[in-house]
Amino acid sequence: MPTERLSKDSVPSDLRRRLPELLPRLRIRARRLCSQESDAFDLVQDTAARALAYEARFEPGTNLYAWLERMLVNLFVSRYRKSSRERRALTGLADDPCSWLHPDAPPAMASLGPQAQGVLSELSEPFRRVVELVDLSEFSYEDAANTLGVPIGTVMSRLHRARRLLAGRLSGDRVAA
Repeated sequence: MPTERLSKDSVPSDLRRRLPELLPRLRIRARRLCSQESDAFDLVQDTAARALAYEARFEPGTNLYAWLERMLVNLFVSRYRKSSRERRALTGLADDPCSWLHPDAPPAMASLGPQAQGVLSELSEPFRRVVELVDLSEFSYEDAANTLGVPIGTVMSRLHRARRLLAGRLSGDRVAA
């Protein structure tokens, strides 16, 4: 009967052998960091997955728990920073009246004041029409271009010029059309 030789890959590494026994300690550490039990569980699971992915970087004979705990804390800090950035972004969007968070809100520029309406009516037809479509009716550039029968670049150019004209006239400057 031939004897089977174990290859180096079939022998569990020190990390693979000791990881299961260190998981309870990692769970305790994760619970101290996370406010939710499910977040702590996910953190430990991701730490174990990362440890196995970077198994080759672990130096046998060094403190495995310290290596795993450093990974766990780094993952926690990365997640915390990411969630802070996401919260700031969502707060910014919540304060923006034109954001996608307010789908049922009326368009921000649905109506103009009498002064702005008067200045808009003074613009030449091509400029006035593109402002009405894009800014007031919230058409996309593509839809406005199809409606007006002009290229998208023309819509963008007219809109830029019309906005500049409106801003100038509303501030008292007389900008030529």
